[in-house]
Amino acid sequence: MTPLRQFIEAHPRLFVLTGAGCSTDSGIPDYRDRDGQWKRTPPVNFGVFMREPATRQRYWARSMVGWRRFGRALPNTTHHALALLEQRGQVELLVTQNVDRLHQRAGSERVIDLHGRLDEVRCMSCDWRLARHAFQHQLVERNPAWAQLDAGDAPDGDADLDGEDFSRFDVPPCPHCGGIVKPDVVFFGEPVPRGRVETATLAWQAADAVLVVGSSLMVYSGYRFVDAAARAGKPVAAVTLGRTRADALLTLKVDAPCHEAFAFLHGPTLLAIN
Repeated sequence: MTPLRQFIEAHPRLFVLTGAGCSTDSGIPDYRDRDGQWKRTPPVNFGVFMREPATRQRYWARSMVGWRRFGRALPNTTHHALALLEQRGQVELLVTQNVDRLHQRAGSERVIDLHGRLDEVRCMSCDWRLARHAFQHQLVERNPAWAQLDAGDAPDGDADLDGEDFSRFDVPPCPHCGGIVKPDVVFFGEPVPRGRVETATLAWQAADAVLVVGSSLMVYSGYRFVDAAARAGKPVAAVTLGRTRADALLTLKVDAPCHEAFAFLHGPTLLAIN
């Protein structure tokens, strides 16, 4: 029996925290290398996005190209394994730092999207909302030449468009008030809504242990739950490649791809878990 399986069997009420490494097998790139360092330029900053039209043009041009594949991503075996754990009643709450909604598509229901969801956009002035795929149609209609471009995938629906002139990219305003339209995700420099933090805090307090899946925990918004839980005496296990910010706090560290670590949950062996 693997140490991870032993950990899960010993702690039947888990607070699960997931990150980008959970979705790499779905074709969505992650942000960081094994040392926790950025693999590419950090994501757009909230304040800059709101202040600078040029930043919004660059963001939406790259997003328009990247969404074509991101919007078709499917859950992988790790998403399904965690959904099976929930079906067995072993997940107090799953808090994901991802914005791809793949946990929900795999069948998980007790989920908090800590950083929001990329499949919806909203107006920052009047809170008008629209499905991302519908907004994609508007982007393509206004920028038909860009629809012919292709580029390598980047995290969270972005695309690596280098050397392009974004100055003529036409970003649709809010149709109700003319305000700035932004994906309904938490950008860097933007606070996580208090209600999500409070719900997650109550969940780790009620859980027997914490299970981190595919996250380096370098971002404080997720790390804070692990830090608080460890200080409260909760066992913490992490399944991820390379260094994490919380290595000193871990009860168990599994340095392996997520799909390999959870292979024992990919079939009938789940029935053996109490």
